[in-house]
Amino acid sequence: MTDTYGHDVGDLVLRMVASTLGANVRRGDVVGRWGGEEFVVVLYDTGSEGELAAVADKLRSLVAASRLDMAEESLTVTISVGATLLRPGDSPESLVNRADKLMYEGKEAGRDRVTVG
Repeated sequence: MTDTYGHDVGDLVLRMVASTLGANVRRGDVVGRWGGEEFVVVLYDTGSEGELAAVADKLRSLVAASRLDMAEESLTVTISVGATLLRPGDSPESLVNRADKLMYEGKEAGRDRVTVG
């Protein structure tokens, strides 16, 4: 996006994604920019992979439905989500690494999808 529209538009897109994610999680859940174009969402009290997948897919759909209206066009973006539950023995690093790997699997499989594992 930045390569095509410039850094200012890229920043607006990142803010749109952050706002969409932040407005659609529960109080107590956490949304943060991880770096570059990546975000981390920490959902508390998510009991199963099915529940996690449903929430992640809802967030993916809401981002895809968001629009950034510009003078001559309306921009949309999609996201790929890697979602995982905390496992016994996980460290913050192992949890994020697993989610990151899942996200890249989704990107390689066609983008705009949720991969749970």
